[in-house]
Amino acid sequence: MTHSHRLANRALAVGAVMAPTMRFLNFMFEHESRPGLANFAVGNPQEMPLADYVSALERAVPPRNKEWYAYKVSEAQSQETVSASLRAWRGVDFAPEDILMTNGAVSALYVALWTLSEPGDEVIFNLPPWFFYEAQITASGAQPVKVRVHPETFDLDLNAIEAALTPRTRAIIINSPNNPTGRIYPPETLRALGDLLSDASARHGQPIYLISDEAYSRIVFDGREYPSPTSYYPYSLLVYTYGKTLLTPGQRLGFIALPPTMPERETLRQTLMTAQVVTGFSFPNALLQHALRELDSLSIDIGKLQARRDRMVSALREMGYEVHSPEGTFYLFPRAPIEDDWAFADVLLRHNILCLPGTVTEMPGYFRLSITANDEMVEQALPGFERAMNEAVRQGAR
Repeated sequence: MTHSHRLANRALAVGAVMAPTMRFLNFMFEHESRPGLANFAVGNPQEMPLADYVSALERAVPPRNKEWYAYKVSEAQSQETVSASLRAWRGVDFAPEDILMTNGAVSALYVALWTLSEPGDEVIFNLPPWFFYEAQITASGAQPVKVRVHPETFDLDLNAIEAALTPRTRAIIINSPNNPTGRIYPPETLRALGDLLSDASARHGQPIYLISDEAYSRIVFDGREYPSPTSYYPYSLLVYTYGKTLLTPGQRLGFIALPPTMPERETLRQTLMTAQVVTGFSFPNALLQHALRELDSLSIDIGKLQARRDRMVSALREMGYEVHSPEGTFYLFPRAPIEDDWAFADVLLRHNILCLPGTVTEMPGYFRLSITANDEMVEQALPGFERAMNEAVRQGAR
């Protein structure tokens, strides 16, 4: 078999994994321009961006020197900004040189997977997941291993994770707060997970790395503290994107941070940087790095987001929907009143509401709603949710 055939096979494998996501994207693109549509499908802004965000970019535009818009890697000022922010927020002494600036979390995750795994290795992730994990693992050449969370609590199923650990396990991805469930994994769960990974690493004679996807770690509700998985296990990589907290997903800015507990992080740091170069020069652009000192302290209004969560959870429950109250993120994850979540997405669309069917996140029978929708859109959509529920009841809801 030639090298080109191997590449083609990998592309076909990734394409097969992405089929449900591509079906959803085509569905969304077909309908998102419909007049009056309440679009809850993805975490896109439904209001103008933060004025301070725009001002920060404007102040960073005028060049200070001839290299202002030259090729950029992880700039020292960016690394210092992130490490100082993490020290203040987490109380952990992240070193500036252990911060690798990336094009958001997507490239950070791929760089981490490309660095840590090779063909034949296994990477565990939990269901329901962010819907690109499996494709990224497959694209890196590793084998995805899926472990479903507890169906009632959405907490990690430690017994199932332990059963999934093999001598080929190279990494596990933990996403907390979780997209789509909004679950924040508690310290006792993370501590037990760290113990499992330590025991398995010792047993198999090589470290199992924990990739902590913390995209929503600054979007937490009800005054909760956020426990980072990286605090409970030394072989951890922290992955973050500013696109969620700033609600600017089209401006790709994020990082990989290596905690001071990571053994041999000097070697890992250099290998990760090499991966950033060879996987597409996956460093953030010059302008975003110049503005980062100001951007790091900005955030959308979490209190307003929490109030919108409360409004929608209360209203949907009164209509008969089964929906938990998320602890973080900007998503709701109700059960569909009929078994076929795609069919219920069509019902909602008839009432001018666009959602993400749960099958896309490997959770059939659910649907995801992004509460980045503005308050006017929410109020406009609530009667449609009620009509959709009534329609499902008439059809024989479960």
